[in-house]
Parts: sequence; C-alpha cells; structure tokens
Amino acid sequence: MNAVRMHGLGGTEVLRYEEARDPSPQPGEVLVRVRAASVNHLDVWNRAGLPGKQAPSMPHILGNDAAGEIAALGDGVDHLQVGDRVLINPGFGCGHCAACLAGRETLCKSYRIIGYEVPGTYADYVAVPAANAVAMPAALNFSDAASVGLVFLTAWHMLVTLAKVRPAETVLVLGAGSGVGSAAIQVAKLFGARVIATASGDGKRAKAMQLGADETIGHGQGDIYHEVRRLTQKEGVDVVIEHVGQVTWADSVRSLAPGGRLVTCGATTGAFGETDIRYIFSRQLQILGSYMGSRAELMELMPLLADGRLHAVVDSEFPLRHAAKAHEWLEARHHFGKIVLIPDLV
Repeated sequence: MNAVRMHGLGGTEVLRYEEARDPSPQPGEVLVRVRAASVNHLDVWNRAGLPGKQAPSMPHILGNDAAGEIAALGDGVDHLQVGDRVLINPGFGCGHCAACLAGRETLCKSYRIIGYEVPGTYADYVAVPAANAVAMPAALNFSDAASVGLVFLTAWHMLVTLAKVRPAETVLVLGAGSGVGSAAIQVAKLFGARVIATASGDGKRAKAMQLGADETIGHGQGDIYHEVRRLTQKEGVDVVIEHVGQVTWADSVRSLAPGGRLVTCGATTGAFGETDIRYIFSRQLQILGSYMGSRAELMELMPLLADGRLHAVVDSEFPLRHAAKAHEWLEARHHFGKIVLIPDLV
C-alpha cells in the first residue's frame, strides 16, 4: 500500500509518501480501506515531538480520523461485513479496567489514540479494533465522515459531559476556524446557548456566524476579555471552550462569569498560562481538563450528524501524497474547519 510515514521527528520534511507493507487485522480487529483521512493538530504535535512524550516507533504513520470501507475482518468479528462503510473512532482503552467498564476509557492507563501511539490513517489501509469502526450515516460522504470523529467527540465531551451547558447560557468558543471550534459552535447552539466566537479575519468571522455564532471577536481586536465584557454587559460568559493555550489563557479565565466553567483540550500557542488563584476561588470558577471522549458519546452524536442537526465543516482536500502541504496549510492557520487527505486523489 501507499502511506505517508515519518522516519524521525521534525518539520514537514520528515513526511514521506512511500510504499509500506499492508497491515493485517488481528483477532478483534478490522482492516479499513481508507477513502478519506483528516488532519488534526495532534498530528502536527506528534510529528514535531511532544516534551515528555516518548516518540512512536519509526517509521510511523500519522492520522487519527478516517472513513472508508471494511476490507477484511479479523477472527471473532461478526457484527461487521466486508464492504460496510465506516468512520473510525480514534481512541481506545484496554476494555476491562474500571475506567473502561464505566464508559470512561479516556482515563484508562492503556488509552491510546490511532495515529498517535499506534499506526494511523495516512495510508491506503489501516487496521483498527472492530469496536472503533462505526457505521457511517448514509447522508455523509467520506470526507465529511473523516472530519467528525475527533473534533465533534472532543467538543461534545467538553460542552455536554463536562461543562453541562444549558439553554440561555453564554459560551465563548476560542478559535472558531479550528476543527474543535467549528464543532463547538454547533454543539453549543444545539443546546440553546448564546455563542461568542473568536476568529481571525472577516472571512472566518462570517463563517462562524453562518455556523450559528451570535457574535464574533476578531483576533487583534483589542483583548478578548474587554470584548466579552462589552458583549455581555460586563456579566461575563458561563462557559469557555479553550484550546488555544498560552496566548488566550488569561483572557479566557477573566472572561468567566461567577460560577463559570472553563474547559481546555489543548495548548496550540504554548503550554504555560498564568492564573491568579484568588480569582478562581473568589468567583467559584471551575477549570476542567478534557481529552477526547467515549464511544458512548460518539454514538450519541451519530443521529445528530445523520439528520443534519450537526454537520462536518470541510475546508479543503489534498491528495494523500501532499500531506506535507496539508500540514503547512494547517500550521499557517489558513483553514476554517477540517483539512482532508484523499488517498486516490492525484
């Protein structure tokens, strides 16, 4: 098969489009013929190397999300058939510890993400646990299906499971142009919240409004905190969806109303944000960490994607062989929504 593999850590130059051995499904696994694979910031961080994180075995195939068709079944798999159209749930635990049995597999000590700790989806084929192959809603094409697994699962876990967003609350979504940001706007609106979104440039702000944002704040338009104060008549917001990190952290915390909840799932601009602890306890704020989501949460999402109440936001498609260019596009922050790799695209 053809695959994009990296043989070491570094910039986009480490990504090589080359021939690789076809994977074989082990017992309990399925082999998926990849028709579309999306790019995530996790791929960029993994490519460059994360402090304190052991590099994956080389050569390594990146890619957390994908959609395609079942090409082969491992022993013991009887609920799927060859030819079934599926999307891939990126994360899985051991399946038998207390966390997994409670449906909280992201807390499993053995929790792994496809394309992060194990070979991923930047390839013609990928072998995954059968439980991670989820039937695609008929209304979705492969690019759409490859664009929802990681980001919608993350946004749902942040807003619904952790923040417990309620109707008439105000939600601040940082980075509306990102995959998580574009998903979070939709999820927050689904639950009847008012959404304020940040984005760079008039074009991205307009797209955020089209997704349902009620107001937008432009990056560079003063600081976020004072804009939030202006838009909320100095009340602040009930929930902040934070994944930008160091650059926005202080404003994100200060923008919360008393009793507000900040949920963070990333640190794209840096990992160290200053926090005045007195502000946290005096205003009774909550700071919640979020990492992916459960299989059960993904199944909650499927009907909403099937009937169009939530929908994928695809920015662009690149041939798989041009994965390096797709990474450059992501890192330059030109995108709004998801960037997708197509194996058969010339």
